Amino acid sequence: MTAAVISHGSLEDLEFHRKVLQTCDLVICADGGAYHADRMGIEPQVIVGDFDSCDESFLQRFKNAEIIKYPSNKDKTDTELAVDYAAGKGHSHIILLGSTGSRLDHTLANIGLLKAMLDRGIWGEIINHKNRIFLIKDSIEVEGKGNFISLLPCSGDVTGITLRGFKYPLKDFTLRCGDSRCISNELLEEKGYIKISSGLLLVIIARD
Repeated sequence: MTAAVISHGSLEDLEFHRKVLQTCDLVICADGGAYHADRMGIEPQVIVGDFDSCDESFLQRFKNAEIIKYPSNKDKTDTELAVDYAAGKGHSHIILLGSTGSRLDHTLANIGLLKAMLDRGIWGEIINHKNRIFLIKDSIEVEGKGNFISLLPCSGDVTGITLRGFKYPLKDFTLRCGDSRCISNELLEEKGYIKISSGLLLVIIARD
């Protein structure tokens, strides 16, 4: 089952995000993400947060949503609370929308949630109209001829990187922390293959 968490970061191209939400079984808004849901004409099933970025009176327009309020002195971000809710309901695939933007601290924290989800056996993704971001610890097949794909180590050095179907293929390469060699590779085939031997690899599929 797939759940979507809408956060209060940047969310452009409403039609793109609306189509993503149509593939999800559960839609959760994290606090001010409720404004984005309203802009898209989407009624979430759940809205969670301390509501420091969303007026509680605004929530009254969502007649059927479950509202879960947390104290402002909580230990987790609203997005993490929403992820916890989806995980607790048994969702094995969680998509984060509106989770990047001008607040780099929140953007980085949300990327960190991909690791937390992976540790729980959940496939997590950050998606917007220009990017798809996820973590791997073994191998994956990617699609989209012409897309730019960047790789960043997320746990120190990542070893045994093998790429097939790319403009710049690799075999058993070690990507060290701080190395920019694997930024903006290009997928030349309809499908490409990424494999690693050890570590955690952040994969960013981007389009201009």
